Amino acid sequence: MLSSKEQLLARLKELQIDFSQYDHPVVLTVEAQAKYVGHLKGALSKNLFLKDKKHRYYIVSALSDTKVDLKVLSQRLGLGKGGLRMAPEEALGEILKVPVGCVTPFAVVHESARCVSLLLDQRLKSQECCFFHPLSNDMSISLNVSGLDKFLESIGRDPAYVDLEANPPVGKDQPPDLAALVPSDALLQDFEAKVVADKSDVAVNNKPTVVTEAAKPVKPSKLSVKEKPVNAVNFLSFADPEKFVNEILEKASALIISETKDEKIKQHGEQIGTVVSNSMKHHLRLELQSLATTFKNSAYTDGFVAGKNYQPKRL
Repeated sequence: MLSSKEQLLARLKELQIDFSQYDHPVVLTVEAQAKYVGHLKGALSKNLFLKDKKHRYYIVSALSDTKVDLKVLSQRLGLGKGGLRMAPEEALGEILKVPVGCVTPFAVVHESARCVSLLLDQRLKSQECCFFHPLSNDMSISLNVSGLDKFLESIGRDPAYVDLEANPPVGKDQPPDLAALVPSDALLQDFEAKVVADKSDVAVNNKPTVVTEAAKPVKPSKLSVKEKPVNAVNFLSFADPEKFVNEILEKASALIISETKDEKIKQHGEQIGTVVSNSMKHHLRLELQSLATTFKNSAYTDGFVAGKNYQPKRL
């Protein structure tokens, strides 16, 4: 995990990504950053950390002069007009692991941010290079889009570029064009369970799982699971194979609907099947990896809870 700007810069060098770095005092806004690097070659960027009503998180990284209408973006994601809002500062620290003023595409490097959807401004591609903070707002680095893409791909992210100023109609016959970029509900299970446990200290009744006498308890030391009842319950709720499969089918269905629009059918004709197939592979890969990881962790947790409640019969 890259936890500091020094480690991030070292990683960029390791990947042979060309960049320039500029030290400056701590800045909290694009306007403040412009005082130190605005005269240099490169476009400034603004980065928004957002959440929806279901506590799913998004980073929108755009050119400083790109107009981002959150109501329009909410509709395009299929969240309704009021679906997006600024994420709370506590989520900034818990998920992105950076302080205020340090949100950039680089923040998704942390494992805790694997659930965060990253939407990149399509206009970034037209710039020779762009400025971003490298996990710390006392420095700015400039690099081109190919370098940013190379970094994101190195951490398992497929860069998703979006025309953030577009306002396509959304309706019954015109599904949200960005629905495939909404994170899976299951991805934030661990984080939301932790927030509930820490803030409200809610007691949850945990029913023991029935196992056979041959079952071997899994040692807690080998699992990265905290012994909090609320965590176990949330994990176990996703241990159902039927729910796991349904989650995959829902994601695939939403993506197929968004990809098989009339204009795409007209454009690709007989090749539409191949186009949709390739798009699904591209967009669903990370989603399915995350779902599979959650399912695996659920199985581990199930075994752990069963082991704790297993009472061997006396002979």
